[in-house]
This record gives sequence, C-alpha cells and structure tokens, in this order.
Amino acid sequence: MRSFLKWGLRVLPLLYMAIIWIQSSLPSDQFVELPDSKLDHTIKESLHLIEFAILYVLLVLAFLTRKRSFTTGLNLACAIFAGLYGISDEIHQSFYPYRSSSLFDLVKDFTGIAVCFYFIRGALFGGKFAGVRRMLGRVRGLEG
Repeated sequence: MRSFLKWGLRVLPLLYMAIIWIQSSLPSDQFVELPDSKLDHTIKESLHLIEFAILYVLLVLAFLTRKRSFTTGLNLACAIFAGLYGISDEIHQSFYPYRSSSLFDLVKDFTGIAVCFYFIRGALFGGKFAGVRRMLGRVRGLEG
C-alpha cells in the first residue's frame, strides 16, 4: 500500500500537467458554465490563484517520496518549474481563439505559487506551521 501511494504521488504531477494542457485547449465553458456569466467569469479567473499552486504542491509531494533529501534548492526548483509551466500554459492558450492569455493571469499564477512556497518553506526549513510540517513529514515517511 505504501509503495502504491508513493508511486501515485510521483505520477500525480504528470497527470495534473496533462489535465491542465488538455483543459487549456478547450473553451472555458466546456465543462461548467454558471447561469450568472459575471460570477462564472470571476470564479474561473480566481482559479488561476490555485491552479499552478496545486502543481507546485504536487511536485513537492512527489520529491518528498524520494530517498534523497528535499533541499531548499529543490523546493525553489519546484516553484520555478510550476511558474514556467504556467507561462507555457498561457502561451498555449494564446493559440486558441476561444481562450485568452494575459500577463495578469501569470501574476495570479505566480501569486498562488508564492503563497504555497511560503508555507512549505516555513514548514520544512523554518520550523513554522506545525500542521503543514506534520503532513509533509508523513509524505516524507513514504520515501525509499
């Protein structure tokens, strides 16, 4: 069971990246469209705050399952990779007439990543956020 969970956490970032890529190729109302178009737009725009933050967290969880120690440099690399994937997603969306691409979307992407980076860095390397540290410690216990 531990091995299944460990490998699941390692594969999850790749699956999530594929989902982001596919979803970015489709119209924004492909799956859900709320009756109030203003609310629909607001909710979908706010998802930028968490979409790539989730990718960053999934990358951290995947790397925590390895035998090698999780360093501050690797943590930063996970955040940078998530940000670069956000940039590639915005470029990808710019090729579809029914999608939009903007610098403001990137700012929202980076903000979400930065918030998660703050908490994870504080938990793993700063002795803060005991609940987050315990959860990450359980994932680290899957290493090997």
